[in-house]
Amino acid sequence: MKEVEEGHQEMYRKKREMLPVEEVDISNIKYTPQHIQAPHLTGFGFMLFTWLMEAPLIGSLITSFLKHKNGVTEMLKNTVIPERPMFRPEFPPQDPETGVIVLDEDRHPIARLEAAMECLPLYDPSRHWNPDRPSNFLYWTIRDYAHAYRSDITTPLIVAERIISAVDEFNGKKPPVPLLISFNADEVRKQAADSTERFRAGNPLSIMDGVFIAIKDDIDCYPHPTKGGTTWFHEVRTVKQDAVCVSRLRSCGVILVGKANMHELGLGTTGNNPNYGTARNPYSFERYTGGSSSGPAALVASGICSAAVGTDGGGSVRIPSSLCGIVGLKTTFARTDMTGSLCDCGTVEVVSPLAATVEDATLVYAAMAGSSKADRNSLNPSPLCCPNLSSNNNLNILQSVRLGKYTEWFNDVSNNDISNKCEDAVNLLSSNFGCEIIEITLPEIEEMRTAHIVSIGSESLCGLNAYCEERKYSQLTLDTRTSLALFRSFSAADYVAAQRLRRRIMYYYMEAFKKVDIIVTPTTGITAPKIPLSSLQYGESNYETSGYLMRFILAGNLLGLPAISVPVGHDKQGLPIGLQLIGRPWSEASILRVAFAVEELCLGHRKRPSQFYDVLKAI
Repeated sequence: MKEVEEGHQEMYRKKREMLPVEEVDISNIKYTPQHIQAPHLTGFGFMLFTWLMEAPLIGSLITSFLKHKNGVTEMLKNTVIPERPMFRPEFPPQDPETGVIVLDEDRHPIARLEAAMECLPLYDPSRHWNPDRPSNFLYWTIRDYAHAYRSDITTPLIVAERIISAVDEFNGKKPPVPLLISFNADEVRKQAADSTERFRAGNPLSIMDGVFIAIKDDIDCYPHPTKGGTTWFHEVRTVKQDAVCVSRLRSCGVILVGKANMHELGLGTTGNNPNYGTARNPYSFERYTGGSSSGPAALVASGICSAAVGTDGGGSVRIPSSLCGIVGLKTTFARTDMTGSLCDCGTVEVVSPLAATVEDATLVYAAMAGSSKADRNSLNPSPLCCPNLSSNNNLNILQSVRLGKYTEWFNDVSNNDISNKCEDAVNLLSSNFGCEIIEITLPEIEEMRTAHIVSIGSESLCGLNAYCEERKYSQLTLDTRTSLALFRSFSAADYVAAQRLRRRIMYYYMEAFKKVDIIVTPTTGITAPKIPLSSLQYGESNYETSGYLMRFILAGNLLGLPAISVPVGHDKQGLPIGLQLIGRPWSEASILRVAFAVEELCLGHRKRPSQFYDVLKAI
């Protein structure tokens, strides 16, 4: 027994020394498949586990055991990391993007939208309004709605009634499918009536006037309360005005339909929410939407809204976009002012659009983007741009794009349908446009996962402490409480070690971007997982599923890089698959350009979800 104890102590004493990052020989790096070791829990077992996790002595033993089993202890406490900390993403100066139109973030959102419109190909109403429209037609776009309003085909008020009916139908399903946590039909009608009157007077505010957009429940949208998916957060934090990004959209005439459902406090990747009911995937009601922006993704995928605004601190825009077959853009860290969101002081989170098409994601991005003054002074962001797709030079720019692919990582998925569909899309870019595919290596992926969970966990806990009395913690879901119990086990030294790792991993990616322009991966390592019936009342903890969902996500958050998920097809069960494009800092225009091309190439491989509301066709 004594020998075992001494061996155990020796295991924790043994130090691992990392080479300075500049001295690491990347050619010798071997990829290690990722596996998270933690129990899958639902129901009474989950309740018991949560109680044990929160118990002072037993809880610390459980968290220590789990961190040891997953290499967290070795990485944070038993490793000498030579780099100094990087407490928020720091980017080297970037070359200007080519073939773009600068939007100028100091201009009014309406002026930025007008500039973005110049980037798009000429609108052809016959593509969607012709009775013999193509069989691969999927979604009405923002420009389709604008055409319908300007041509007196319909009005925002008529569309509002259709959307209200659709929301009521979802809420009335058995079991209910609560896409919105806060919804006021009269408030939607009032906004729609104001928009309709502007069209009658011939004075619409912008191309987005009368377009319906949902806002995730961790972003302020007055007069709705912001609950963050909890039952009580609105009691301790009052909403007095719109978040900055919401205010910018409202100034363009957007109709804000309400606050969309989400995984509680954004601390999960499935979208499970026992407080209000779990949003269901429009492709299969037995499956998750992904999270934490679950309601926004389902609203867009089902055709109810053209777009939505979510937050992304660990894939929370890209994961549900991939699982629901829509487009999810995660912008560069600090590209958009976060004021008015629950997570406005972290270093991994952004507010970003989810949309039915790349075109719509581009328009919403153009309207809502713009850094805060503090971030502009400290980060010196590159100009806010959109790709000029109407330029004759667009094809030449696409031909020069170099795509980086880390094949072993790319193929580390739950089934080959995902990697095959994504590889097909990448090969189509090469065969149709001449994009060069370059093999790259990205070291220390496990270290990135650890650095991310310590960063987002510590920052989430810090943000909650000011609002959360002891009795409030007990009103959170079991899933959230177990996550917070884990986060409380991280020390200040752990947080600093994670920021040292952030600097190392940033170096690897900046070196990769000297060889390539965009890194390509599947968005997720699994398609939409099934919702266990036992999870509906008390929630679920499944870190193995979360690991698959977050497998390719974390560089966008820990390093603050822009990334976009584009649908490229379906697996054998008919579930959507997304391809992720990761770009250099501030290169949203570059990834949007390639995303447009991917969308066009893969359109024939996509299909509508079984739960779809064709709002304009019915009119």
